[in-house]
Amino acid sequence: MRINFYGGVETVTGSMHVLDVGNKRILLDCGLFQGRRKEAEKINRDFPFDVKSIDAMILSHAHIDHSGNIPNLVKQGYEGPIIATEATVDLCEYMLKDSGYIHEKDVEYLNKKRKRKKGVPLLEPLYTVEDAEISLQSFEKKRYDEPFEVVEGVEATFHDAGHILGAALTHLKLRENGRTVDFGYILDLGRRNLPILRNPEIIKNLDYMIIESTYGNRLHENIEVAEEMLFKVIKRTVDRGGKVIIPSFALERTQEIVYCLNNLWNKNKLPRIPVFVDSPLAVNVTSVFREHPECFDKKTQEILQYDDDPFGFDKLTYVRNVEESKKINDLNEPCIIISASGMAETGRILHHLKNNIENPRNTIMIVGFMAQHTLGRKLVEHWERVKIFGVEYNRRAEVVIMNAFSAHADRNDLINYVQQANQKLKGVYLVHGEESQTEALRKTLVEMNIKGVKAPDRKDSYQL
Repeated sequence: MRINFYGGVETVTGSMHVLDVGNKRILLDCGLFQGRRKEAEKINRDFPFDVKSIDAMILSHAHIDHSGNIPNLVKQGYEGPIIATEATVDLCEYMLKDSGYIHEKDVEYLNKKRKRKKGVPLLEPLYTVEDAEISLQSFEKKRYDEPFEVVEGVEATFHDAGHILGAALTHLKLRENGRTVDFGYILDLGRRNLPILRNPEIIKNLDYMIIESTYGNRLHENIEVAEEMLFKVIKRTVDRGGKVIIPSFALERTQEIVYCLNNLWNKNKLPRIPVFVDSPLAVNVTSVFREHPECFDKKTQEILQYDDDPFGFDKLTYVRNVEESKKINDLNEPCIIISASGMAETGRILHHLKNNIENPRNTIMIVGFMAQHTLGRKLVEHWERVKIFGVEYNRRAEVVIMNAFSAHADRNDLINYVQQANQKLKGVYLVHGEESQTEALRKTLVEMNIKGVKAPDRKDSYQL
């Protein structure tokens, strides 16, 4: 038995690992690497293993850094099943087709420039909407807590990750030559007491685990104060006549923010101002949330007894078409705008930032992780001048960073998870984190006498 690391190491994107058990190969996630354009293009287009050698794939959740390269995998010849929870499969129907559309439009834009230059070849999209639709035919739905056979010699069980809707921690029983190894794929690990979702489950008695390290050296603000913090930011912005602009991931973060705004509305605390969710993908994803109340925690189930739609209230508008989106920027009154992309790299959020970033009455609220080299990271670091669509703007708007909404486990959560699973651990592999975060967590776990703690590099391979 071997575990091979091909992505999502020394970075937080592009998760992709391969388990070898006997003569079978299982792919764990197939995410898009996100970073500088040329580097990302090369990493995403060329798989570092023979695609046709993979017998089955397990998908932890629908975030693009874990699922986004599946259409390319199938396009290049993968013919096996793609196994995920019911909610994850339903989310991927929208997430992957949206990703294909973005690839098509990006290449269309770049090729317009290339056509003006003689002898410069035109580009091909990594994959298209049609490729995404074809890949969706290979998905298989499985329920939480019900064991299933992945391939001969490998049994898996999905457990609630508490990260996003449908996210799963996977317990794999690997059998080879009379031996059984308990292997945990702990990506992405959520937090306790997040809005909407159940808490992450602890998988005990593991021999080996892969676990994330996104916040391996950071602590989050208490999630229980997030709603009050959100209210205070909105109130002071509205009092000075400004707008609150929230770059937000279409999947999960948008629904969490709307859920908290809905609670504030029900308590008569939310100012009676327009609230816009300006993202067609977020609109579709929210519809999937409404279809999967079985994923909700006890508190949300109780709210549903008197509020049949925790993702909707008066003054809230879900925006689909471009014309409605453009009209928002003509408003000269306080409002809240929630828009994708979450790291402020693409999508409609760029237009809202362009139109509002130089007004000191406005607030830009950062509610999620921002990777290196993104516009979102520059806002987190309070750059005074930033480029949007190639044009420099002075950042005069207030920037507020709210880590309380993070859906990733923090340092203490990660340490506690490893401790609770540490009855027979022989190896812990730290992935999905920038180098400084991963290394800090590695040192701490080693000091705690946890066995076999490793921070793999890309293409590293370990015998189990």
